[in-house]
Amino acid sequence: MNEYINITLENIDEEHICCAIGDKKHQKGVDRKKEWMKKKIPDGHVFRKRNVRGKTFIEYEPIETAWVPINGKNYEYIYCLWVAGSFKGKGIAKELLEYAIKDSKAKGMSGICTLTSKKKKPFIGEKNFYLHYGFKVVDEIEDYELLALQFDNNETPKFNDNARIMKIDNEDFTIYYSNECPYVEYEIQELTEYAKEKNIKMNFIKIDTLEKAKNAPCIFNNWANFYKGEFISNTILNANSFEKLINK
Repeated sequence: MNEYINITLENIDEEHICCAIGDKKHQKGVDRKKEWMKKKIPDGHVFRKRNVRGKTFIEYEPIETAWVPINGKNYEYIYCLWVAGSFKGKGIAKELLEYAIKDSKAKGMSGICTLTSKKKKPFIGEKNFYLHYGFKVVDEIEDYELLALQFDNNETPKFNDNARIMKIDNEDFTIYYSNECPYVEYEIQELTEYAKEKNIKMNFIKIDTLEKAKNAPCIFNNWANFYKGEFISNTILNANSFEKLINK
């Protein structure tokens, strides 16, 4: 039987948070992520992981306080459900999602929702996995879809109008990011130094409040790349991947 642990304010300093395990260059990002989580746990933020040293976890919280440009009432929002490497194919994702559904019902929620895409994309949940559990598309922006599993007849969540724009006024390469993801801190530092060295104009806009998250100009705020005013991807970049992207 798989053993699981929920991260709490009491154990967060001792427990790992699955991502960037053992990678010293990302330790600052992990610390920032934990700081972010400590502020979110009182909001009902849940981070549940299998009790192993690996990437096997689900992370969710009430939509009202979730750092996503989505409006809704009495729904849980799944930020991430990730089972990687040798842990795949062992029913862990199933158990994690079923826990989140059961937990949401026990809390009297109206449903649970998450972000997917019409075609498989990196850093986004697998649509068919959620459809199997009865999730349905309740809103969409371009290739991206908001899926929800309803428990009652209350209105389903929707993307905020600002998220539908998927554009900004600035023509320079611009990255919106937050400490929701432990990988971003190191890459932001690397790209900042790279831009300075190459004399490249690059903007970094940190999402560091709920208000900023709800009013983000696209559906992503843990990492979103804009160029010439257009959203181009949510791929986390380093210096090498930035060069490849910009030279396409």
